[in-house]
Amino acid sequence: MSFYQKKYDIIVIGGGHSGCESASVASKMGLSTLLVTLDLDKIAAMPCSPSIGGTAKGQLVKEVDALGGIMGFISDSSAIQYKTLNTKKGIAVHSTRTQNDKSLYHIKMKSYLESLKNLDIKQGLVEEIIVENGEVKGVRDNTNFCYRAKAVILAAGTFLDGVVHIGEKSISAGRMGEFASNNIPKILKKLGFQLGRMKTGTPPRLDKSTIDFSKFTEHTYDKEPKFFSYRSVDGVNLQLPSYIGYTNEKNIKLILDNIKKSPLYSGTIKGVSARYCPSFEDKAVKFPHRLEHRVVLEPEGINTKEIYASGLGNSMPPEIQYKFVRLVKGLEEAEIMRFAYAIEYDYIIPLQLKPTLETKTIKGLFTAGQVNGTSGYEEAAAQGIWAGINASCKILKLPPFILDRAQSYMGVMVDDLVTKGTKEPYRMFTSRAEYRLMLREDNVYLRLSEIAFKLGLIDSLRFEEIKERKKEIESEIKRVNKTFIKPSNVVNNYLKNKNSNEIKNGVLAAQLLKRAELDYGVIDEFCKNPKNLNDISKKQVEIEVKYEGYIKRQKQEIKKFKDLEKIKIPEKFDFKKVYGLSNEIKEKFHKIKPINLGQASRVEGVTPAAISVLMINLKK
Repeated sequence: MSFYQKKYDIIVIGGGHSGCESASVASKMGLSTLLVTLDLDKIAAMPCSPSIGGTAKGQLVKEVDALGGIMGFISDSSAIQYKTLNTKKGIAVHSTRTQNDKSLYHIKMKSYLESLKNLDIKQGLVEEIIVENGEVKGVRDNTNFCYRAKAVILAAGTFLDGVVHIGEKSISAGRMGEFASNNIPKILKKLGFQLGRMKTGTPPRLDKSTIDFSKFTEHTYDKEPKFFSYRSVDGVNLQLPSYIGYTNEKNIKLILDNIKKSPLYSGTIKGVSARYCPSFEDKAVKFPHRLEHRVVLEPEGINTKEIYASGLGNSMPPEIQYKFVRLVKGLEEAEIMRFAYAIEYDYIIPLQLKPTLETKTIKGLFTAGQVNGTSGYEEAAAQGIWAGINASCKILKLPPFILDRAQSYMGVMVDDLVTKGTKEPYRMFTSRAEYRLMLREDNVYLRLSEIAFKLGLIDSLRFEEIKERKKEIESEIKRVNKTFIKPSNVVNNYLKNKNSNEIKNGVLAAQLLKRAELDYGVIDEFCKNPKNLNDISKKQVEIEVKYEGYIKRQKQEIKKFKDLEKIKIPEKFDFKKVYGLSNEIKEKFHKIKPINLGQASRVEGVTPAAISVLMINLKK
C-alpha cells in the first residue's frame, strides 16, 4: 500500500448531503479535511425528489443553517418553487419547502466546497477504513492508495452493498448507474459492527412534452418566498408550479394482477421499507379499498424536460411501468425518461453510536446520514454537520457537541437514533419533538447562534446582530404587556373590520394581540414602537405574546427534562452491578451506555421505577 504524503485531520467518505455538511463544517473549524466521493459530478446529487424541506424537515434545514451549514443557502440559490406548509395549523408546525433545480443544486454545492481553503476533494472508491488498536488511522481506495487521518466520517448513503431492483432484474449499485461499495460492509462486520438492511425507492421521471397538464390541477408557489438561509438576501430563480392528479382503480388492478413480478412481493427484497412513504405495490396490497392515490408532478429543473412523478414509485418491470403510468388521467401518452426502481442497502444499527455519532467500537470513526438508518436529504445534512462538528471537537480537544431534545429537532433525531435505534428508515416528524412549540423555524437563530459563535461557525458581526434582535424582542414584549389601548371609534372600527369584539375600557396591547383574529398590525396601528421593528422581530413578539400560556407550560416541562439531563452517568459506570434492576434493563443500559439519567429514561422498556433505582445507585 502507498500512502499520500499529506496527513489529514478528517476524511469524509461520501459526497452526498451528509458528507457535504461534514466536510464543510470541519474545514470551517480549521481542520485539514479530505472529501472522497465516487463521482465528482454527483456531489450533492438528488436521486429522489429534487426538493428540500417540508414538515419537520424544514426545521432541520434552518437548524443546519443556524450552525453555519450550507444546505439552506444552496437550496435558496437553486430553488424553483417555495411553499410554506401547514399554514392553517399552529405556528409550531409551519415548515418551509422548496422544489429545486437538481442540476443547479449540485453545481452550486460543488462550487462552494471547492472554494473552502482547508478542504481537498478527490474522486475515488474507498474500500477500507484503516484501524489500528481500535482507533481509526485513515482509508484505502480501490487502487490501494491510502490517506492518513485522525478521524473518519462515513457518509456513504445507500451505497453500502447497494442493490437496485427493477422487476426481476437486480443490479449492484449505490444508485442507478453508480458503483456500490461492497467492501466497506465486510470491513465493518470484521470490526464488530452489527448491520441491518433497508429499502427505499424512487418514482419514474416523465417527459414533460408528453403530459397533458390540463387534466391535472395546478399547485402554485408562494408569491413572497421565505428563504431558508439568513445569507440569502435577494434574487429568486424562475418559480415553476407543480401539478396534482390521481391514480384510479385500473392502476390498483394492474399492480395486483402482476404483483409477483415486483421484487417487494417475490421475496427478492429483504430490506425494511418506510411505512410513511410506501411504493405503489404496498399501497395496492395494503389499501385495496382505496381506489385513488395522489400523484404530484414536479419539475426537476428549469432547463430540463424531466418531471418527477411523486406517488408513482414502484419496482415493477419496465413493460408494466409503461402500462401503469399511462393509466393515470393525463399521462395516457407519457414517455418514461427514467424508470422507477427500488434500492436495498446496508446500514449500521445506530445503537452502536455515541450521542456524538462517534462509534462506540472504533475511536475516531463517525457515521452520518442514511448509513445510520435515516431517510431524507435533510436528516442526512443534520447528521453531517453534527458528526463534522464532533469529529473536529475531538481533534481540537473541545467538549462534545450535543444538543438535547429541548434545543433542536436534530437533537431529537440523534437522541432517538442512539437511544431507541430504528428498524425502518427514520424520518423526522414534528410529532417526534415533545417541545416543538419551542423549536420553531422562526426562532432557530435565537436558539442556536450562541452555540455556533462559540464554535467559530458564524462571525461576531452576525452574532451581535442576533443578540441585538433578541434584546429588541424582549424589550417589545415588556412594552406591549404594560401599554394600554383606550377605546375609541377608530379602535373599535378597526376591531370590527377584523371580526373582533369591540372594547369598552382600556385594554393592554398584549391582550388584544392574544386574540386569534388579530396580528401585530394592531400594535403598529395604535401603539407603534418608535424604534420601528423589522418584520422578523414583530413576528417573534406576536408569537411569544399570543402563545404565552402554552410557552410557559412547555418551559416548565423542559425544566423537568433538564433536571434529569443534568444527572450524568460516568462513562465507565457498570450497569450490571446496579442492585434492583432487571437483567433485561441492565443489558439494555450496558448496550446503549446512556450518558445521563434523561437518556436512560428514554430507553425502550425502562420504567420510572428503574430510573429511581438507577438514581439511588448513582448517588452512592
